Parts: sequence; C-alpha cells; structure tokens
Amino acid sequence: MVGYKALFILLLVFFQATPKTQTILFFGDSLTAGYGLSTEEAFPALIEKQLIKEGKKVKVVNAGLSGETSAGGLSRLDWILKQPVEIFVLELGANDGLRGLPLAQTRQNLQAIIDKVKKKYPQTKIVLAGMMVPPNMGKEYTTGFQKIFPELARKNNTTLIPFILNGVAGDEKLNQADGIHPTAEGHKIVAGNIIKVIEPLLASH
Repeated sequence: MVGYKALFILLLVFFQATPKTQTILFFGDSLTAGYGLSTEEAFPALIEKQLIKEGKKVKVVNAGLSGETSAGGLSRLDWILKQPVEIFVLELGANDGLRGLPLAQTRQNLQAIIDKVKKKYPQTKIVLAGMMVPPNMGKEYTTGFQKIFPELARKNNTTLIPFILNGVAGDEKLNQADGIHPTAEGHKIVAGNIIKVIEPLLASH
C-alpha cells in the first residue's frame, strides 16, 4: 500500500507534469469576430485548432464585436476580464481610424485597456495587433495612426504584431466585397501571422 507521503509526492509530480490549459483571449472588432463568416472560419478558431493539433493545451476565447471602437472596448473590458487569461491579444483601433477619431483618444483608450489587464492579471502576456488605415485619411493621420501600435508596445513592453493583415490587405481575392474584411482564405493567413507571434509566449509559460 502506498503511504500518504508517497501518494502526495506522486500527485505533486503528476500535477507538475500535466500542462495547464492556457487561455488565449482575442479582444477585438469585426476582424476578430469574423464578420461575414462563421465563427469556425474566423482566425481565433483556426488558431485554437492549429495549436491543439500541435499538442498545445489551449482554450481560445473570441471576444470580437463588430463595429467596436477602442472606447467601446474599454467600456466592456471589466466584464471580459472576469476569467483569468494567459495571453490577451488586443485587436482594436481600426474603427477609430476609419472614422477619423482623434489619435490621442485612440492611444489613450488602448493604453487604458492595457493598464486594466496588467492590474487585474499581472502575469498575463499582452499582444498588441498593429493596424493601418487607408491613405484617403490623409498622410499625417495615417502615419500617426500607424505609429500608435509600435509606440504603445515599446512603452508597455508588450509583444507586437506589426500589421495583423499582412499578406491580406489590398488583395481582392482574400477580401470580401467591401474590400475591408478578409474571406475565409484571408483569415487563414491572418491566423498564420498571429500564431508565429503567440507560440513563443505559450512555450514560456
């Protein structure tokens, strides 16, 4: 019969050897939500499927909301953070840019979201998804908008995806009729862009 001490050691070894399921939360707008597609075709679901296929113990939460601005995201963040997360991917700001909202306001809202996540869950790894806006917004505005994301990433020591739509934006075959939202094939490329960034973060837990 195994003694209590030996049993305790066995259980301790078991739980240490069993990897904890890591939660990846995607907090964004219509891009994250998978506008025009089924939830299974959107990049968060594709990422979960791929990581599980690779043997990673992960659970992906899609907290995307079509039309969401940085201000809207900040207002609903407390509800989203009721459950702890290991990786928080922040994909907001595009709708601010498309509406021509003040850059300082977008920067302030994104910073406030980062601050709240850090305060609630200090160990959470934050990933910031870089975005761009069309050139018709004016050179000064488009340049200033693009700078927000790398500057926030440096300031907060967070991981940056330079441009989440890299390889997709501007390609008619990979975007829906509106020219803004990716098709199912486009989402596969976006998923690949993100996986490259978050895989090392998972390995470090």
